[in-house]
Amino acid sequence: MITQPKRLYTGRVHTTGGRDGSSRSSDGRLDIRLSTPGGRGDGTNPEQLFAAGWSACFEGAMAIAARKMQGVLPAETAIDAEVDLNSGEDGFFLSARLNVSLPGLDPDVARAIVDAAHRTCPYSKATRGNIKVAITLA
Repeated sequence: MITQPKRLYTGRVHTTGGRDGSSRSSDGRLDIRLSTPGGRGDGTNPEQLFAAGWSACFEGAMAIAARKMQGVLPAETAIDAEVDLNSGEDGFFLSARLNVSLPGLDPDVARAIVDAAHRTCPYSKATRGNIKVAITLA
């Protein structure tokens, strides 16, 4: 018997004006101005939003992985996410780096947690095979 996946949440955002516009979530919790990277505007951009979303999700996946390994993440856990907007022969594309800090953890344990998170994080799954990604332990 095949079971249908269970939808846990749907984020709904209305955007107008593209990279120089604005976005607002259906519940009003997100209401931001957008601006082109390096442009004159004072808003954020899709690359920053993607970096924030991925790093937050990845840290959650690391916490789940640590619990499965009978441990917890250090209180000082941090992720510096970098999402690049690139241009090449085929047009625009993204690349990314997640620099993970797990202070106080044995390097082998830290690597196991990061590897498990990268296998299970929905953002990592969405990007796998689609963009160049580097994940390092800081």
